[in-house]
Amino acid sequence: MNYRQDGQLNCGGTAGARRTDDRACRRGRTQLSTPAEAIALLRSRAYLRLLLVAAGIGLPVSALAWGFLALVGKLQRWLFTSLPASVGLRQVPFWWPFPLLLAGGLAVAAAITFLPGTGGHEPAEGFKARGAVAPREVPGVFLAALATLSFGAVLGPEAPLLALGSGVAAWAISRARGEGSDRAKAVIATAGSFAAISTLLGSPLSGAFLLMEAAGIGGAAMELVLVPGLLAAGVGALVFTGLGHWSGLGTFSLAIGRLPPFTRPSLEEIGLALPVGLAAAVAALTIRRVALCLRDITARRRLILTPVAGLLVAGFAVLFSQLTGKSVANVLFSGQTQIGPFVADRASFGLGVLVLLLLCKAAAYAISLSSFRGGPIFPAVFIGAAGGVMLSHLPGVPVVAGIAMGMGAMIAAMLRLPMTAVLVAALLLSRRDIAVVPLIIVAAVTAYIAVGWLDRSAG
Repeated sequence: MNYRQDGQLNCGGTAGARRTDDRACRRGRTQLSTPAEAIALLRSRAYLRLLLVAAGIGLPVSALAWGFLALVGKLQRWLFTSLPASVGLRQVPFWWPFPLLLAGGLAVAAAITFLPGTGGHEPAEGFKARGAVAPREVPGVFLAALATLSFGAVLGPEAPLLALGSGVAAWAISRARGEGSDRAKAVIATAGSFAAISTLLGSPLSGAFLLMEAAGIGGAAMELVLVPGLLAAGVGALVFTGLGHWSGLGTFSLAIGRLPPFTRPSLEEIGLALPVGLAAAVAALTIRRVALCLRDITARRRLILTPVAGLLVAGFAVLFSQLTGKSVANVLFSGQTQIGPFVADRASFGLGVLVLLLLCKAAAYAISLSSFRGGPIFPAVFIGAAGGVMLSHLPGVPVVAGIAMGMGAMIAAMLRLPMTAVLVAALLLSRRDIAVVPLIIVAAVTAYIAVGWLDRSAG
């Protein structure tokens, strides 16, 4: 296939799409800017072969993504639950997160320093879909992400999964023979990212929205890139669903259950969504600016300061646990598996405990963004949900409305992807409560606009 991930054409193509490409190039254009050109490529034999390859790529990539998430879950439970008993401790001591995050920081620093690719993209820069990852960078991305997620740093698996999915897919297509392999590499890498992220989000549609908005794919080329990705994700869904059922480990997708029903939003709740969006924008900008400042400091002496960052993350978790009697897991980790139990147990979190949780989680999040490797989505989801539970302490604010506004606003503010923020928050809550979607939209859009106004450095 003779176009790149950003929709641009390579002049002088081969069979199946050559005539369309040559016409575009003779007119001095390198974009698929007309529907006719996109349709011509869509009807080509090369594109049909590309769809077959994408479907085949979805199977192994989804299986590998599922295996990675299963491995992370196993390591987390072993490190934080089983290992203390293995070394002769009768119970898990309060200081246990310190040596674990120290070791995790050392492992991440070593992967970033000594392996190709710097362990993936910098999470402090936000969520980015940077295209195909070179196969030689995959081991560094894998090890840095595994150490980050397993040892308790406050980052999610979505960015590493995107990189690993695209890297594995690019490696697979590079092994194929034939002139068209190199031209298809970017699209197949994107299909690998679709399959990997859908394993985590539990829906090909969520992955499609996320990648389209993050990568800026649009115009006539959008469907040409989107269709192979959706096909890979759809085929891959059969794999991770089947593996989850067969193993009993589940599919690792985020879910919030046991919430009261929500009928319809009121004018007061719509009005409340505006200050919620503004507050989320301020919180997200503060977290990101602290992360960027600490990142510049850490980069100077990474092998020393990344383990120190791990100790600081552990310190905030232990501080919260010792002051409240709650588990350190509320502060550590991405929040992907913690958000369900937290929401179910929300009645035991008083207002003061929630404030301390938000402060400690945000601080650990900023430090993790600066020094470790992972994605920013799930900690933002957890912080938004915790803020929403705190909102429900206000008179007349249902907990579902508070969580919806908090999650939508925080995701939009941290990722600066408003459509993705609305979709992810809506999928988490609106399977039963479709009426909550207007609150998500107002809060997310307010947060997105506020971030644009407040963050002058972005322009």
